[in-house]
Amino acid sequence: MSALAEQSPAIPKPAARCAIARRVTLALLLALAATGMVAWFAREPLLRSAADLWIVSDPLAPADAVAVLGGGLETRPFIAADYYRRGLAKKVLISNIRESRAEQLGVVMSHLAANRQVLLRLGVPESDIGTFGANLSSTREEALALREWAQRTGSRSLIVPTEIFSARRVRWILHRVLGDAVTVRVAALDPTNYRRDDWWREVEGLVAFQNEVVKYLYYRVKY
Repeated sequence: MSALAEQSPAIPKPAARCAIARRVTLALLLALAATGMVAWFAREPLLRSAADLWIVSDPLAPADAVAVLGGGLETRPFIAADYYRRGLAKKVLISNIRESRAEQLGVVMSHLAANRQVLLRLGVPESDIGTFGANLSSTREEALALREWAQRTGSRSLIVPTEIFSARRVRWILHRVLGDAVTVRVAALDPTNYRRDDWWREVEGLVAFQNEVVKYLYYRVKY
């Protein structure tokens, strides 16, 4: 036998190769399991931190009006009435959003009418309730309508309450459209069925966060 043959490394047998593959596979599975366990037990701090990084909210200060955007019937008109009673706003504006077919038929109350009723029941005088826009169908259209209202009335400041996950998009488009002509303060509100510190426990919270990330990216690209 030659010296070269004596020095050649031994080739693992098929059974040995299978054993090595099994050990590598097992190690990878254990590593993945360990990573999953860490993520599972640390999920609440991680998810809470994600929400804290995403949510934006401006400090409140007296303004000419508080604007109630379309949607959020269980939160927005209630907090708007509270701001009015506390003297933070002289007037409450309601978005005149596009009516659904059922609303057009009078089968259900329109958002405009429902918001007005909530405000009246909570003590806001009819004389201090106004509207902006007509047949509005997006937050950008609402921003444009608010700009027109501010130009027409000479108003210089607004408070706009919205839910925690939509606040970033709402603030961005309002600043984009109104610019420096109007001081806009966006107040982030906890919805009625979840909060910023437990949003992942409710399907509505998961869906809202996911949808708002997509909407925000869409607005940044489109507008």
